[in-house]
Amino acid sequence: MKWFKTAVDIAHKQTSMGLGLVALTAGGEQIFSTVVFSCPCNQLNFLYGLVFLLVPALALLLLGFILSERTWKVLTGMCQEPRRWRRLFTAGPVLCRVSCIALVAPCSWIAMALLNGKYYECAMTGTNVTAYNKHLCGDKSLDQCQLELSSLPCLGPKEDRQRVLITLRADSQILGWLLIASIMLSNLLMICMARCTSPISYLQLKFWNTYVQEESNLMNSYSSKHAKELAERNLKSFFNHQPPENISTPSNRAWKKISSLYKFSTKDHYYSTIHRYVEESCDNDMMRIASVKSSGTADNIPAVLGFVDDVRMA
Repeated sequence: MKWFKTAVDIAHKQTSMGLGLVALTAGGEQIFSTVVFSCPCNQLNFLYGLVFLLVPALALLLLGFILSERTWKVLTGMCQEPRRWRRLFTAGPVLCRVSCIALVAPCSWIAMALLNGKYYECAMTGTNVTAYNKHLCGDKSLDQCQLELSSLPCLGPKEDRQRVLITLRADSQILGWLLIASIMLSNLLMICMARCTSPISYLQLKFWNTYVQEESNLMNSYSSKHAKELAERNLKSFFNHQPPENISTPSNRAWKKISSLYKFSTKDHYYSTIHRYVEESCDNDMMRIASVKSSGTADNIPAVLGFVDDVRMA
């Protein structure tokens, strides 16, 4: 699992379109089709080929939801909320975005598998659809051809067998390219729609993305450092039988505020929940200081606080 986690981390550091994840999925599909996959060439052809085509895609879809932080921001603590269904409804656009990102890997798997053609060949030689079997058999007797289709992937090369396999591979590759084209087109339309409805300019959006990435990296660093300090203090107090040192830790309310989903507003100009929490906490503290100071004489008010009071009054 260590190499897989490393590969996933590398894939997540690629571009926002998930090119690294697509490359990782394509490599995994090549390994599966070469090393693991072996068509049984009997009545299980259809089920066996369909399992290799769809089940890994389903696993990648679920993995995409598991690895997404937005999924857990929506679900964590939702059962404790009195208005949980309302919260889930308001988080609909976020879940839609998570779904679009999570669909990249499974769609890539299916597309690569169709371009390879092995899974499709095995599955379609085990189908009992008469219309498709006529398409494969051509001028041959349908009953005799259907008996030979299931064992076709395992038989040696022959002119009529090769023709059927070429037809199956061509059908598979056509479906694969159509799927790739539809994915690219839908991604382009969604990106264009998102950019056209963006409330901010291109450069500000680029700055916002950079800020979110830097904040996430620093959050991991600060959390690890603070957790280490708190653990060292507690262990030192436990083993040395001495009172614990004073270490300030954010309250449950503060953690809940910065863990909530955030939607950018042009009125506030905050770029994350932490940015909003810090700015609003600073504003509240300044309001309390200004309220205390304003009860004294004018000579006791610092110039900066006086300026802040003037702005608020205006």
